[in-house]
Amino acid sequence: MAMSKKLRKGALAVLGLAAVASGVQAAGDQPLWEIGAGLAAFSFPSYRGSDQTHNFLMPVPHFTYHGDFLKADRQGIRGSFFDSDRLDLTVSLALAPPVSSDDITARAGMPDLEGTFEIGPQMDVTFWRSENRARFVKLLLPLRAAVTVEGSPKTIGWVFHPKLNMDITDIPGMGGWNLGMLAGPLFGDKRQHAYYYTVAPQYATADRPAYEAKAGYAGMQYLVALSKRFSKYWVGGFVRYDNLSGATFEDSPLVRQKDYFAAGVAFTWVFGESSTRVKVDD
Repeated sequence: MAMSKKLRKGALAVLGLAAVASGVQAAGDQPLWEIGAGLAAFSFPSYRGSDQTHNFLMPVPHFTYHGDFLKADRQGIRGSFFDSDRLDLTVSLALAPPVSSDDITARAGMPDLEGTFEIGPQMDVTFWRSENRARFVKLLLPLRAAVTVEGSPKTIGWVFHPKLNMDITDIPGMGGWNLGMLAGPLFGDKRQHAYYYTVAPQYATADRPAYEAKAGYAGMQYLVALSKRFSKYWVGGFVRYDNLSGATFEDSPLVRQKDYFAAGVAFTWVFGESSTRVKVDD
């Protein structure tokens, strides 16, 4: 039975934020798995380029797992096909909640934006790693196919999001605090951009002319995250900045804001962990 839009929105939001609320710990011996729960508050645009925001306050799960293949941690949920000193091939996932066009002035009268699920391979290239493997600089190369989450899912193209990633575990002078930084451009094919930014002739108005989005560059994205794991709980937050200047769809009438910030904070309690300890490199 198909889920209601409100239920899908909540489910996707919780799943998408679960990775953010996963514990960040120093490299070394860690429990095979941990489980917990907490609360998170987030604010982000209805879609990239929207001038309206959505605010969420919701429960979030805390889950980490450090298996030989399946891993769930600060980098998300992924499967590791092979892992060398410099290269790591994994599966990349991304989620986005649905948005009702009734709630967005720019899209009034247009079809709603369904929730989306993205999946694809990701190659990680390590440029530098500290001797204790607690700090590193990597190039992440995810290529994901996107589909809508609805009764009859449809494919909506591909997303390529290369980004430079620096992680600093146990910041000097801030014992136990961990810093993560990501920066990189986004690219999408025509179907991906059309889903968000094309205005079909039947939906054109005096203030919203018809527009056909093209494939190509989709702007830059920068993210900074700070977190700390205590004995039985974890706290963290992030700030993300997007800039759509130069994007192939920047002239779409649905792009109402070319640069903006998104942010979130989370607090989780860890109430269970495995007695089995495993070596975690990063």
